[in-house]
Amino acid sequence: MTTGPTRQEGHGSTAVALGLSAGPLIALGLARFAYAMLLPSMREELAWSYAQAGAMNTSNAAGYLLGAVIAAPLARRLGSRRVFLWGVWTTTVAIALTAASDWYAVLLLVRLAAGFGGGLAFVIGGGLVAEASHRATRGRAALMLGVYYGGVGAGIALAGVLVPWVLSATGGTGWRQGWLVLGVLSLLASLLATVSARGVRDPAPASPGAARWDRGAIGWVVAAYTCFGLGYIAYLTFMTAFLADSGMSGPLIAGFWVLVGVAAWLSPGWGPVFGRVGGARGMAVVLSVLTVGTVLPVFVGGTAAAYLSGVLVGGTFLACVTAISISVRETLPQPHWTAGLGFATVAFGLGQTVGPSLTGWVSDRTHDLGSGLLLSGAILVLGIVLALVHHRRATPQSAA
Repeated sequence: MTTGPTRQEGHGSTAVALGLSAGPLIALGLARFAYAMLLPSMREELAWSYAQAGAMNTSNAAGYLLGAVIAAPLARRLGSRRVFLWGVWTTTVAIALTAASDWYAVLLLVRLAAGFGGGLAFVIGGGLVAEASHRATRGRAALMLGVYYGGVGAGIALAGVLVPWVLSATGGTGWRQGWLVLGVLSLLASLLATVSARGVRDPAPASPGAARWDRGAIGWVVAAYTCFGLGYIAYLTFMTAFLADSGMSGPLIAGFWVLVGVAAWLSPGWGPVFGRVGGARGMAVVLSVLTVGTVLPVFVGGTAAAYLSGVLVGGTFLACVTAISISVRETLPQPHWTAGLGFATVAFGLGQTVGPSLTGWVSDRTHDLGSGLLLSGAILVLGIVLALVHHRRATPQSAA
C-alpha cells in the first residue's frame, strides 16, 4: 500500500522525477565524472601517477559505497526526503571544498565525503522515484527512472561546457577555479532538489518483517551490475586523459565530453526496450553496446571513432542503472524495493571502488591507458553473461 499522493501519478510523476534528478546531477555528474575533465590539469600540476589519479575516484567510490550501505536504514529512521537532501547538500559542500587544498591526503578525504553524500542522495532519490512509479506500467516506470538517472548526463554535459571554459581562461592550470564553478552549479541544483523534494512523500513504513528478504532472488543481476561498476568507471575516469595522450586538442576533448553528457541525458529513450524485454535482458543489451563503446577507441583512432565511442558509452551507462532498478522492481515485492536497490548499489559500489585504481595500476605497468580500457571491456562481457543467467532463472515475485 502506498501513501503517495495522486499528484505523483501520470505526468506529475515525471515532473517529480525530473526535479529529483538534480540529485544524480550533483552526486555523479559533477562530483564524480567532472573530475575526468579536471584530471589532466590536476595531474600535471600535482605530479600524480595514473594510480594516484585513479585513487581519487576510488576514494569517491568508497564514500559512495558507505553512503549506499547506510542509506536504507538511515531513511527508515529519519525519513527518505531528509536523508536525500542531506546527501545532496553534503556533496555540494564537498565539491566546493575540493578547491581548498593541494594536499593529496586532504583531497582524498574531500573526495570521500563527496562520494558519501552522493551515495545517500542517489540511492534514496531512486527509491523515492520507484515509489512514485509503483502503479505505473513497466515502460512508464522505466521512463521515470530514466529521467531521474538522466540527471547524471545533464551534469556531465554542463561540466563539459563550463570546465574547458575555465581551464582556457586560466591557461590550463585552473583546476581550483573549475571546482569552484562546479560548486556554484551544485548549489543551484541543490536548491532545485530541495524544492522538488516537497512534491513527494516518504514511502510507507515497512512491516516488521520487511528487513528479511531473499537477496539470492536478485543475486545474478546484482553480480552483473557489479561487473558494470568495475568496467564502466575506467572509461569515464581516464578517457579524457587517453584522448589527450593520443594528441587530441582541448576543444575536441571538450566536445567529446559534452557529447557523452548529452547522450547520457537522452538515455531514458531505452525505456521502451526495458518495457518490452525486462530489466535483466535489457541490461545485457545495453552492456553489449557499452562494451563496444569502451574498447572502440583502442582499436580505431581518430576523432570520429572517439566521438562514436562517447555516444555509445554515454547513451548506455545510465541505462544500466535503470535496468537494475527495473529488475529489482520486477523480482522483489514492493516493500523491499528500496532495500533491494541499496543492496545492488553496494555491490555496484564495490566494483566501481576497485575499478579506477585497478585500471590506473594496469596502465602504469603497461604505460598504456588502452590496456586498462581493454580490461574494462572484458569485465563488461562477463556482466552480459551474468545478466542473461538472471533472466533465465528469475521468477518474478511481484507484478510489473
